[in-house]
Amino acid sequence: MSLEQDSLFSDGLRRPLADRLRPQTLDEIAGQDHLFAPGAPLRKMIDSGHLSSFILWGPPGCGKTTAARIMANHTSMHFVALSAVFSGIGDLRKAFDEALKRRRGGQETLLFVDEIHRFNRAQQDGFLPYVENGTVTLVGATTENPSFELNSALLSRCKVFVMKPLDLDALKRIIHRAEEETGRKLPLDEEAYETLCRLADGDGRYLINLIESVLENTDGSEVLDSAELTKIVQQRSPVYDKDREGHYNLISALHKSLRGSDPDAALYWAARMIDAGEDPLYLLRRLTRFAMEDVSLADPNALQFAISAWDAYERLGSPEGDIAIAELIAYLGTAPKSNSADKAWALAMAAAKETGSLTPPAHILNAPTKLMKELGYGKGYQYDQDLPDAFSGQNYFPDGMERRRFYLPSDRGFESEISKRLAYWDRLRRAKQSGGK
Repeated sequence: MSLEQDSLFSDGLRRPLADRLRPQTLDEIAGQDHLFAPGAPLRKMIDSGHLSSFILWGPPGCGKTTAARIMANHTSMHFVALSAVFSGIGDLRKAFDEALKRRRGGQETLLFVDEIHRFNRAQQDGFLPYVENGTVTLVGATTENPSFELNSALLSRCKVFVMKPLDLDALKRIIHRAEEETGRKLPLDEEAYETLCRLADGDGRYLINLIESVLENTDGSEVLDSAELTKIVQQRSPVYDKDREGHYNLISALHKSLRGSDPDAALYWAARMIDAGEDPLYLLRRLTRFAMEDVSLADPNALQFAISAWDAYERLGSPEGDIAIAELIAYLGTAPKSNSADKAWALAMAAAKETGSLTPPAHILNAPTKLMKELGYGKGYQYDQDLPDAFSGQNYFPDGMERRRFYLPSDRGFESEISKRLAYWDRLRRAKQSGGK
């Protein structure tokens, strides 16, 4: 028998475990019940037999390609799969031409495009007429946020369904199916079993590869612990791309944890970023920004602490300098918070744009020449520190502009003291103004 005959008509060639475990029905898809369980939105569309174009957005290994294949079978549509990594304009034209022929023959086409975000804007525009006239029903799969990576014209014609990383129950379900399919139980103790799921990091495809590696390198005579498991399957780098959405999601989580005064959560997100290869200096820049924007004058030491931590890291490097990052996060997470200065600046900028080119009042202008003195520059100016209260209460806003309050300190931390000072000066100002009438 030839090799071709063997591959077509026998089980002589072993199929990869991932192929053998590939779900064949919607109910077999693990971890996506919010989309495919009976009554879920995508399941309703599929059960109706009328698919509209949509985008599946989710991390690697969550089942996007498998779901598209099952949907095509479920609706009796002809399934065509392309990858934006390997396909170009010629492949798209061919797919559209063949779909048009099938349509004339009464059969619809489901065009699945993996990594659709890798097509440039012009290529994405090429889908529009064929999606609009029904030549193809487009199902695009992407690991990146469609809002950023797909053009608005294409997005307006497609719904977006979010697929989630596989949770622990879904991963255990895959392990159980693998054990049934192979007839072998994974030789792992309880801790190693949990480690295997952790290494998968929500990726079902990667989990199956790990399972296959374990089964190929053991005979079942010994039960492995976590250390022995890790020797067989190398530690996987976390899914993280420093110029993609995952990066911004984690820094947002860190920032909001600090703002919520939760140093433990903030330390966790920072550790996730560093473990995934984030530049520590980027982290320190963001923490310094947080010290200015969100702690601000509620704790004036926060900014100096941030700069000191930054300086310490640059002097020490990793791993010793990592402690400086941890200390700064703990300090900022437990510090009183205020964005009063940030708000004050925004209000002042708005007022500056609104009032245009108003000049300062003459009494606070310097008069270095005789002419300027004759014009009234500096006339009536009171040097505050010569006064008993070191406070004159004079007007420093432009003539014709009413006094405004931009800075409204909070009652937290050091700003409570600032509030007392401002209230004191307000009282003095009112007293001096009323006494001068």
